[in-house]
Amino acid sequence: MMRKEWKIPYERPLVPAELLEGGCTPLLASVLALRGVKTRAEMDRLLHGGEELLEDPMLLTDMPRAVERVRRAVEAGEKTAVYGDYDVDGITSTCLLTDYLRSKGLACIPYIPDRSEEGYGLNDAAVAALHEQGVSLVITVDCGITAREEALYASSLGMDMIITDHHECGAGPLPEAVAVVDCKRPDEPYPNHSLAGVGVALKLVCACEGQSREMVERYCDLAAIGTIADVMPLVGENRYLVRRGLEKIRRDPRPGIAAMLRESSVDGKKLTASVVGFTLAPRLNAAGRLDCPSVAARLLMTDDPAEATALAVELCDLNRKRQSIETSIWDEANAMLAAAEPDAPIVLASDKWHQGVIGIAASRLAEQYSLPAIMVCLNGEVGKGSCRSYGGFNLFDALSACSEHLIGFGGHALAAGLNIRSDKLEDFRAALAQYYRENKPAPTAEVQPDLLICDPAMLDIDNVRSLDELEPFGNANARPTMCLCAVPLESAGDVGGGKHLRIRARLGRECFEGIFFSHTERELDIHSGDLVDIAFTPQINEFRGHVSVQLMVNAIRRHDGSALCERILNGERDILWAAAGFCPERSDFVRVWHMCAQPPFRLPESTEEILALSPPGMAEETFCLCLAVLSEVGLLSSPDGSIRGAAAAQIDGKADLDGASIMRQLKSNRGDRHG
Repeated sequence: MMRKEWKIPYERPLVPAELLEGGCTPLLASVLALRGVKTRAEMDRLLHGGEELLEDPMLLTDMPRAVERVRRAVEAGEKTAVYGDYDVDGITSTCLLTDYLRSKGLACIPYIPDRSEEGYGLNDAAVAALHEQGVSLVITVDCGITAREEALYASSLGMDMIITDHHECGAGPLPEAVAVVDCKRPDEPYPNHSLAGVGVALKLVCACEGQSREMVERYCDLAAIGTIADVMPLVGENRYLVRRGLEKIRRDPRPGIAAMLRESSVDGKKLTASVVGFTLAPRLNAAGRLDCPSVAARLLMTDDPAEATALAVELCDLNRKRQSIETSIWDEANAMLAAAEPDAPIVLASDKWHQGVIGIAASRLAEQYSLPAIMVCLNGEVGKGSCRSYGGFNLFDALSACSEHLIGFGGHALAAGLNIRSDKLEDFRAALAQYYRENKPAPTAEVQPDLLICDPAMLDIDNVRSLDELEPFGNANARPTMCLCAVPLESAGDVGGGKHLRIRARLGRECFEGIFFSHTERELDIHSGDLVDIAFTPQINEFRGHVSVQLMVNAIRRHDGSALCERILNGERDILWAAAGFCPERSDFVRVWHMCAQPPFRLPESTEEILALSPPGMAEETFCLCLAVLSEVGLLSSPDGSIRGAAAAQIDGKADLDGASIMRQLKSNRGDRHG
């Protein structure tokens, strides 16, 4: 049985009246409140924010210098190169800026390095090759912030360089270039420090043109794809760009994007950020991973529908090849870890792996083992590695601390790349393990739903459909997750050839169907008739004209009420809303008091020992509520007034159990749900 730590939000959710008055459903209002949105003005800004969310591109440090140099190049007709990265963010950035410069009459060369032969970022050989072609100005996109030596080399050849990037700048000095435009510069006043590389490129274009509205409309589709693929926060300016970009793709997609949608069997009219992230982006990424980034770039820039179709077919073939290679690497990596369960960051290396695919395998390893993972592709005495974090561990800081063992590195807190000598692998592995032990992030629950659903009306069609207003979903604006607790599992069975689990659970008088992909009944050890907890995202399912709410299950377990019991025993009252379904009856009090009244009975101190005393057939939550009420009315007492360690006590007169504030609150909450 798969076991994960859960953290259920037992507190009653806030439903701001102002949001309800503004037209929100109770479910949407609750989700917005959790995200700090409590007024109509805040709601309108988040859900419907327009051009006012766009920041002035000239606020970016060095942007005036970059604009002046680009305009000089346009006036002089200089041959220019746009030097990008081989991932989706880099490819979209390269296409955007190349298209713009060509539209201004420049002879512009897009250059995306070969992942296996050249690696990430600028290199002297590429700079020299561009110089031989007559390039006098190089503009980087999505790379270059640590290219100090390459910038000096370009300058020695008489070439100017403008760097646009969004990666961490590192501890050293910035490259000596005409302009260094990076939203993560230490001295950066620009309000949005979370632009994608394509977002920074778009800002350069807007600044050069002086017409943000026109340039955003022209390139928002590319900006959206790159921003989603690079998992940038979808709030504020980024959210606006992505929303506009998705609208543009639905309305009037470029030939290449239209072809990709067709070859991927995606209905462009129903395009979402999730579809871009999980369907389009992997296909575009496959080109760079398998050393064919020009295929993706040509696809995004072509105006020829026939060429677009041919390139889209080629990309889909590359993606299938990538998937096959990934499976092979994944199997080999798991075999390496079979001997012992790792307890520190995973560092694996092989000379058989494909450099372009190890990053995906590293992500899967990190999730599988709940640890940061680094996979290194060896080529002789040197290796190139892809790093993925887990649990909030800052990879960039960790690599900085272990940099004495590396040739070089770069990236973000959650994902990075490195170069290392093969004879330094063991030293690096040991240093990283030591750093991890000293800086291990605090453990967090793997299952953390946003809302506990106790009222089935919160999951009606109108409520669930209203969540679509939060689109586009993504980083910092995740699709809200919810949970049901202690609900009867009416049925559970494997579907899809035994690969997936279909369930049916009851909440009150309503039943809900759910699907848990890539999990089975046997694996989870749950069966019809069990009381279960379910974490899920709700969605509208339409099939043959029938519309219903379906639960997309993220996790499921046999019901565990120990966390709620702990809080009841601690005397917390704000969680009684979640406990209303366990409100004790008179017969429950009789059974519990009969046990407590037997001298020399005294309740233990630990929650686990108290729960072990729960009468057969009685829910643990009901047992704890009985103890809490008996304590409130004075029938149980302890020196410090707590339930733990309490023993039976005598009171004057008859105890009014129904009049206890706990009982009144429980019954009131139960009435709210069914009234």
